[in-house]
Formats: sequence, C-alpha cells, structure tokens
Amino acid sequence: MDLIYLDPPFNSNAAYNVIFKDESGQRSDAQITAFDDTWHWGPDAEQQYLYLTNSAHHVGHVPSTVSALVGAFHAGIRPSPMLAYLVEMSVRLVELHRVLKPTGSLYLHCDPTASHYLKLVLDAVFGPKNFRNEIIWRRTSGHNKLSRQFGPIHDTLLFYSKSADFYLHSGTRPVMRGYVREWFTGEDASGPYRTNMLTGSGTRKGTSGQPWGGFNPTSVGRHWAIPRSVRGLLPPEADGWDTQQTLDFLNAAGVIYIPRDGAGQPKYKQYIGSGIPYQDIWAYQPYTQGTLYGSDEAIDEDVRWLEHDGERLPYPTQKPLGLLVRIIESSCPPSGLVLDPFCGCGTAVVAAQKLGRKWIGIDVTYLAIAVMQARLRDSFEIEVPIEGSPTEVEGARKLSQQLPNGREQFELWALTLVGAMPVGGTQKKGADKGVDGVITFTGAGGKLETCIVSVKSGHVTRAQVAELKGDMGAQGAAMGLFVTLEEPTAPMRLEATEAGFYHSDLSGRDYPAVQIITIRELLEEGRKPNLPLLILSPYQQAHRIKRAAEQGELFGAS
Repeated sequence: MDLIYLDPPFNSNAAYNVIFKDESGQRSDAQITAFDDTWHWGPDAEQQYLYLTNSAHHVGHVPSTVSALVGAFHAGIRPSPMLAYLVEMSVRLVELHRVLKPTGSLYLHCDPTASHYLKLVLDAVFGPKNFRNEIIWRRTSGHNKLSRQFGPIHDTLLFYSKSADFYLHSGTRPVMRGYVREWFTGEDASGPYRTNMLTGSGTRKGTSGQPWGGFNPTSVGRHWAIPRSVRGLLPPEADGWDTQQTLDFLNAAGVIYIPRDGAGQPKYKQYIGSGIPYQDIWAYQPYTQGTLYGSDEAIDEDVRWLEHDGERLPYPTQKPLGLLVRIIESSCPPSGLVLDPFCGCGTAVVAAQKLGRKWIGIDVTYLAIAVMQARLRDSFEIEVPIEGSPTEVEGARKLSQQLPNGREQFELWALTLVGAMPVGGTQKKGADKGVDGVITFTGAGGKLETCIVSVKSGHVTRAQVAELKGDMGAQGAAMGLFVTLEEPTAPMRLEATEAGFYHSDLSGRDYPAVQIITIRELLEEGRKPNLPLLILSPYQQAHRIKRAAEQGELFGAS
C-alpha cells in the first residue's frame, strides 16, 4: 500500500446507527446499528494480548517494542475496555505496517479519548523517528457540551511514514491579505517576497561552513542550509555540486537577497507562489470564503468541505470528502494504492476514486458495505466487487452459524441482496419479530406501496409464511417477500400461492403477492424478486461526482 488511512472506533461506548429513507423518499428516523463502538476485555482480547506479548504465538511477527509496550499497558491500565481497545488496535497496526510500501504513509484518525495511547503504539510499530505530524483537525466551530470541560471541537490525525524516503506532495492554502501586507515587503519581477533564513543552527565542516557572499556562518554558530523549496529550482546536474556552487547558482537566478551594506546574513527570497504550504492545524471555519490574498479573515479555503449539498449522508462517523482528498493528494502518488481498513460509509474510497487512485476498503458489517456500494453507485455510476461476501449457500451458512452475531449479519447481508431497507433498528432484540426489511415502490396514482421482507437462516415452516401474510395485513403492505437459507417445503409454497396477486396499474401486470426466494436462487441462479417498477433505493442518495476516474484492475489480469 502507498497510503493507509484509518478512522477506527474511538472507544466512546456508543452504538452508531445508519438512518434510512422512509416510504416517501425523505430522511427517516428508521435506524439500525452499523457497529457498536464498545470494547470489552474478554477471551478475544486475551488471545490477542497473548499473541502480541508471547513470541511462541506471534513467531517473530510482532516487534519487541510492541510486545514490551503492550505488556506495560497491561500492568498499568489492567484488563479494561481501554486495554482491550489498545490490544485490538496494536494487532491491526502491526499488520498495516507490514503491508505498507517502504515509501508509504499511514494516517490514524482519532480523538483525545485514546490518541495519547495510540501515539505510543505507533511509535513502537513505526519507530519514533518515522513520526511526521500530529495534525489537529478542527471539525466544528463550537460544541455546547453539557459537562465541566471546554468544548471538544477537534480530532487528531497521527501521520507516520514507514521510512525516511516517503512520498509527500503537500498542497497549499490561500494567503491572507494582512499577512502579505505585513511580511511580504519586498517585490521584484517574480512578485512579492519576504526574506527567510538560508542558514541552520550549529557549525559544519566542509563547504556548508565556509564564507560566502561576504558572510561567514561559522562566526555566529551556524551553517548554510538550503531549504527543500529552494532546492527545487536547481537543475539535475546540481546533485554533484558543493554548497558554494549551489549558492552561486541560486544567486545568479535572483533568489538570494544579500544586504548591500554587508550587515546581516544573506537570505533567500520566499515568494507567495500558490499559497502557504499546509501546516499541522486544519481548521473548519464556517462562513468564510476567499482566494489568494483575498481576505483578512483567518480562512482556510479547503474548510468548506463539510456541508456540500448532497455530500453528507446520515452516517454518524462520516468525514468530509475534502479532508480525505487532502490526505490522498498529499501522501499517495497518482498511480498509488489507498487502503482504508475501517471504511464505514466509504468517504476515503470515494475520495480515492475521485482522484484516480486505486483503492481497497474494508469494513466488518454488511450494512456499512451496502451503504458504501450505494454511495459509489450514486457518485460514479459503478458497481464495485466485494471480496469476502458469501457467493454460495455454504458460505452463507457459515456466515449465519460461525461468526459472532452471525444471525444478525446474515439478515443484513440477505436484505442487501434484495435491495431492502432494514427495519426494527436497535429495538429489534430477542426472538425474530417477523418483519426484517421493507422495499418501497410506486403504485397507482403515485401512491407509495410496500413489500415487507422476512429473512430466515434456520429451519423454515408453513407457519412462518402465514405469519408474513398476517404482517402484510397488519401493516397494509401490498406484497411480502420470504428470503430463506434453507429450501422451502411444498406446504410453504402452497401457503404463498394462496395469497393471490398484486396488480400494478403502471406495468399492467400481476405479481405474486407473497414470494419465496432462497439464498441459492439469489446467489447461484441470479434470480431476483419479481417486483413492480419504480422501486426506491433505501439509502440516502449521494451526489454525483463528475470527472470520476476508473478504478481499473487492482492486481491485473491473471
């Protein structure tokens, strides 16, 4: 990977929900849990702790620095939700470091809940020398938190590289007019400029410590230090030049200022250029606009990302597209590969697609994956492949029976196969309530009709089909869909047939009012429910992104 961006749950003890559209196509209060941001010390955390700290378990795959740090956490924090979180994150960060290219970078998005611990883990995994920045993202202008503290309005981005030879192409932001007036007091044919230091602290032997331009840097405990921005003006053959030759070239090019009276040291001319390079505070400042030297306000032009019409989806941890665009443009080369292992609603992969980078997104819930698929479809009119999703009946059975909360994950996954919106939200607990999803379509005279969906992963009976018919009557649904992992019996099909038909005035066709469809038919035969026209998407629609880039083949043809 060239770039890894991760925005993991923050251990904030919160259950995050996705909000869907209602039958009219408007935002609804229907919710269902996307993931539970709660960590517990239990058998899984204990197993991961043993893996991290015991060489017999990790057989050399975990650096000794990580093992020692996690052991110290265990002694200091003791088994707790925070320790469980740090253990789980440590395992993942070790693996993410492994799959980074030597020139790659990682940005970990977190909040003050655990950022101080996570920085220690990253130091242990990457090495302190590969720490680049702690970037402060001011995500809002104010927060009226009802507690005894100052308003929490920022998140933290911890930026690390795998080595000193990493890709970084930092952009710029506009320059404020007042800043130009105060500091850029010189001007020549290239425009306004300010003078800046051409020396660094400490003396050096060799040509970087010798006098030049009437000034001896050694006499004041300094040496010639040519900044990277100025070195970019040098020709390719400058690689073999010494410091004196380099200074001569830059002086001839007119980018060095030498005081006429000999008082003071030579400096380089820093021009406004395209603006100020990005610093380590990225601020969301509402109600501000401006262009290059266009305002006296403390603006940051990129901050107007947050509430673009159509960009914001009702996903609670969604980050603005512009934030991810900045990160990807800065740290992923145009032909590079981006990985987001906690991709949620997919802002990182949308940004990567927009910029023409290849990408991989990973999430633990099928609901988040469905939201992401819908967003990419709306934004770019593309269908993306999903790895790890069941493709045949046995895989679906394993999902249902062998994974933690497998039954719920199977249900959400099955609903995505038929394009249904999950219903019940966080209130649907315990025994199956019968109705798991709903599909909305347009009936006669523009009236919105519903098809309710029941998903079963275990033994199925005729009584369950009869229950679905009863739910149709109780909810005024025009149709019912029974999705089953196991094959239906003949009495079940007879029960469905006895429900009769729904007639659509729009298509002039009759549709079986109750339909039974199996996972085998959906996966292996490509069958779809026989439903009327004008079915509405259950997800809030993302805005269309123009100039979309093709994702292309990630690993090439075999």
